[in-house]
Amino acid sequence: MARVDAAVTNGEPQVRARRTRGNRISTFLYRRPRLVLLLLLGIPLLWLVAVYLGSLSLLVLQSFFGSDSSGLVVRTLTLANYIELSHAANIDIFVRTILMAAAVTLACAVLAYPLAYYMARYASHRMKGVLYVLVLLPLWSSYLVRVYAWRLILAKEGITSWIFSELNLDWLLQGVLHLPVIGGPSLSVSFLGMWLVFVYVWLPYMVLPIEASLERVPESLLDASSDLGARPSGTFRRVTFPLALPGVIAGSIFTFSLTLGDFVVPYSLGNSAYFIGQAVLSLQSTAFNFPLAAAFTVVPMIVMGIYLLGSKRMGAFDAL
Repeated sequence: MARVDAAVTNGEPQVRARRTRGNRISTFLYRRPRLVLLLLLGIPLLWLVAVYLGSLSLLVLQSFFGSDSSGLVVRTLTLANYIELSHAANIDIFVRTILMAAAVTLACAVLAYPLAYYMARYASHRMKGVLYVLVLLPLWSSYLVRVYAWRLILAKEGITSWIFSELNLDWLLQGVLHLPVIGGPSLSVSFLGMWLVFVYVWLPYMVLPIEASLERVPESLLDASSDLGARPSGTFRRVTFPLALPGVIAGSIFTFSLTLGDFVVPYSLGNSAYFIGQAVLSLQSTAFNFPLAAAFTVVPMIVMGIYLLGSKRMGAFDAL
């Protein structure tokens, strides 16, 4: 017993020394919040600056280089790539991609808002959990598997054509496929089919921000609107929707940017009309014109930069 007491007594100075050292370090860091912030964010910021922003800077720099007839990069600054981007064929690629991204974003917003509204306002905790799982369930499978599955579904011999045939609605499907611009030989080789797949794969990215934004709308404001004599439609139009609009814009950042840079869906379900992602892939893997491919990628970067500035002004970042 005496030995134990002696060991405890001898260990007390070491414990006190450790506590004193810990208190000194805590006090030192407490008095220097900027140093604490640097220690916490130093490695992530280094990764962001060196890897992400560094690679983007090199990409932009490469867009000002040229290439010779053999495909080798000529490291001489030139605007030839951007002059080539102004050609009519390339302008068509940009317009086609931006219009598709806008159409997908609009469709996702229209489809996602009722579901998000039900989840935020009416669903019980259990039902909300079930709906969360159902919304996120497609994201648990491979993106490529989902896209190629839709290619089979929309093919001429697929289940969609079979359903229209069984319902004697072949005339309707053929009428849609014969429409200019959006039609094609089949849904799997048309802008309409591409649009359907884009909406399917990006819809969860619209539902979640809208639902989070709707949950932040105070119930007291809705009650006050009702007490002042507003009808439910008027309350939704003048109170709920304006307050939840940042969530819609936040979701549109995801759907618009993801559609803008995607090449898998246009490559799998599109036709000979290129999108930006396809053009970049072709220039890199086939033409080996890396400077022009880099110039192509600068265009969506500029478009998204403008889009993000407008979204920030409308408070979209508060809903993320």
